[in-house]
Amino acid sequence: IPYRRGKFRSRQMDDVLYEARMLVASGVKELIVVAQDTRRYGTDLPGNKRLLPELLRELCKIEELHWIRVHYLYPDEIDDELIDVIASEPKIVKYLDIPIQHASDPVLKRMGRRTNEEELRCMIGKLRERIPDICLRTTLISGLPGETEEEFVQTLEFIRKCGFSAMHVFPYSKRPGT
Repeated sequence: IPYRRGKFRSRQMDDVLYEARMLVASGVKELIVVAQDTRRYGTDLPGNKRLLPELLRELCKIEELHWIRVHYLYPDEIDDELIDVIASEPKIVKYLDIPIQHASDPVLKRMGRRTNEEELRCMIGKLRERIPDICLRTTLISGLPGETEEEFVQTLEFIRKCGFSAMHVFPYSKRPGT
């Protein structure tokens, strides 16, 4: 996906908030904050700061807005500040889409992921502890080159233990340029 979509491009927060207010004024009750990697919002703007928690807090101030959903948060980007905002803001739907892709360390490394099974387990545990009613969805890729039966089973066991509410499994397919 990054190969096709290009570099991250964040919109100015004022523009996002203006659009949100206009949508709410027209009757919209729910906004979905979505990007390829939503947690990186702001890192390409002056100051290179992660601005998602601030954006969410500001969106929550819009009176007639009832719900805010946040999609596509990569696991290595979920930190205490973001968890605190999600946990404390009643308008933020306690549903996260976290694309872990796999749970075997060797496969994650070959995929170029910046996390491992233990870090995934800790992050999911922290989310469940601090947001007890959270609903977690994930995506997985199966059949990667070199993936062993043991690595596949390890991922299945990980998914069972973590109790994801929903998941989507993509079969591996070679893409040009990858």
